[in-house]
Amino acid sequence: MNPIYGVLAHPRRPQTAPLAQAIAHSLQTRGVQAWWQAEWDDERVRPDVQAAHLVVAIGGDGAMLRAARVCAPYGVPVLGINTGRLGFLTEIAHSEDWPQVIDRVLCGDYWVERRMMMRVSLYDSLAEGAAPRAVGDALNDVVIGGQSLGSMVQLDLYLDGDWATSYNSDALIVATPTGSTAYALAAGGPILPPDLLNFLIVPTAPHLSMDRSIVLSEGARVDVLPSAQNRNPIIITSDGAPLGELSAEGRVRVRASEHSARFVRLRGRNYFYRSLLDKLEPRINRPPDRVFKLDDAQD
Repeated sequence: MNPIYGVLAHPRRPQTAPLAQAIAHSLQTRGVQAWWQAEWDDERVRPDVQAAHLVVAIGGDGAMLRAARVCAPYGVPVLGINTGRLGFLTEIAHSEDWPQVIDRVLCGDYWVERRMMMRVSLYDSLAEGAAPRAVGDALNDVVIGGQSLGSMVQLDLYLDGDWATSYNSDALIVATPTGSTAYALAAGGPILPPDLLNFLIVPTAPHLSMDRSIVLSEGARVDVLPSAQNRNPIIITSDGAPLGELSAEGRVRVRASEHSARFVRLRGRNYFYRSLLDKLEPRINRPPDRVFKLDDAQD
């Protein structure tokens, strides 16, 4: 069966549509089945993605998050072309480089990186058998916080069914290793390499409560409930998109998702730290290259 390639322009950046069309046309002239979409959402593009061999996503990290959530259930890898500001997740840093990259991809000169995702479920009841009001997958993070800027919330954290601690903070971030370089990093959390299978819990602006990050294993079950002392509305977001408001008798559950995001990579498998530090420390000059070998027999 001939592979099918999809190209997703950024739905909020009309200027990316000509680029998406040009890439799809280039693929078609080489005898490759290809489609492109300029305006899309999860539901409209899902049938096309389901049959795709690979999807090219144009935009920044937000576009990559959206594309990954759509493609993950079908195991479809995403190749990102950066037209945004940072582009932590994209593989092509400059959009004008796409012809050479497409050549390599068509020759199979790439590898696929897998990254864990989280499943977040919002409940209106504490009963274990209750059906969730809303469910979603997140590649970056789930944020449980106040409805308005500066409004603190009181939250009880349960790990694997047991009470762990209570927070008085602006928000609580539950992040994947991918999300550890996003909001969680800005809140003082540690950096986790993307191949780990861990959760990261980071409070933002905690007041007289636990102020350290917690790293959990992949199999952990995280439940967050409003404390009895809480008086402010609590809003849940998944990768920045609103999921709903947490009711006074409700709970949020976060677990590892059965789906994994897949990204097309052309750089070496050790690309992560160099790419990250180049963005975090752009003013630091790189030292001269040094050639050295590690002796496996030595510690």
